Amino acid sequence: MRVNVTGQRGQDDYLMGGQMEDRMRAYTLTFFLMMPFAAEATVVETAAGPMQISQVADGLVEPWGLAFLPDGSFLVTEREGRLTLFAPDGAARQAVTGLPEVALDGQGGLLDVMVPRDFATSREVWLSFAQPQGAGSGTAAARARLSDDGTALEGLEVVFAAPPGGSGGRHFGSRLVEALDGTIFLTIGDRGTGPEGMEAQDGMRAEGKVIHLNRDGSPATAQAGMLPGVYSMGHRNPQGAALDASGQFWVVEHGAKGGDELNRVSEGLNYGWPVISYGENYNGEAIGIGTETPGMEQPVIYWDPSIAPSGLMFYSGAAVADWAGDAFVGSLKFDYIGRLDPDHGFAEERISAPETARVRAVVEGPDGAIWFLSVNNEAIYRMAPAE
Repeated sequence: MRVNVTGQRGQDDYLMGGQMEDRMRAYTLTFFLMMPFAAEATVVETAAGPMQISQVADGLVEPWGLAFLPDGSFLVTEREGRLTLFAPDGAARQAVTGLPEVALDGQGGLLDVMVPRDFATSREVWLSFAQPQGAGSGTAAARARLSDDGTALEGLEVVFAAPPGGSGGRHFGSRLVEALDGTIFLTIGDRGTGPEGMEAQDGMRAEGKVIHLNRDGSPATAQAGMLPGVYSMGHRNPQGAALDASGQFWVVEHGAKGGDELNRVSEGLNYGWPVISYGENYNGEAIGIGTETPGMEQPVIYWDPSIAPSGLMFYSGAAVADWAGDAFVGSLKFDYIGRLDPDHGFAEERISAPETARVRAVVEGPDGAIWFLSVNNEAIYRMAPAE
């Protein structure tokens, strides 16, 4: 099903003055702050009742990725190249050393972090980042062992690096997701080449692709005429990725001026960029050949104008049963968390508060709460039913 989400226009990622815009829904349910902001907690009204948003930690500069360890402690990346391990309550933190060389290139830097399900025995951690490549940079992924005391990454190995040739500091994509079979998905953006750039349609380039890797870093997918590991193509800038309860892989990706998309991603499919799009170029001209063509997939929903989606999570319902199976996505542009209800055509409820300023990542915590990163507030928050 394809749904157009309409509303007020806006811009995408503000890093470098980036201008990707997306689309919202006319029938979006908006719930505003119901109580004054407090440092300890804020309460917002939602369709499932009042939710309390509490700050867990602050002092983070451009936090990007968040991943939990089995004991409830968690790792957070900061784009400028810091990885920090926090105690479960966020009160204590320590820097983690042994990181890869990172290119601070516009929107690029140290990006996502992912902890595989077997961490208790493997202690493996995955990172995605912008890797220096001569005069440019490319999206890369590395894996390493977290030391027993949590202070260092040991034996770090770069297991995937986009072929050289990427330039400009935009659209690195860079979410990491573990599939049910233990393989790894890595999303890569088109690097901001615009509607004229066809790298996302070039099977031998990494730009605009989802890459599928085995745990040892070898390609988990092989398609004829494709770079090893290419799972799907035709993506613009997927900054959110997640599995639903069935194990289906999904992404949310930035469109141009309008045309942000939620896509259900399957192996071997082409998601159209820049041949088809529901957005338009920033000069007002049409993109590609229109909104659809045979052989290219349609989004499940698209937003017009752009919300600048970043982070994606399908919620289990552990703390809020009414939200079981719903998708949650952060908005970098309009400062909210969107709840998308698949039982009602992915209709969107906006959850907005001072804490939801420029949400970069949304994760379900082991406590059943919804945890998220706010770039503007330089902080980590958790949202759970109000007590």
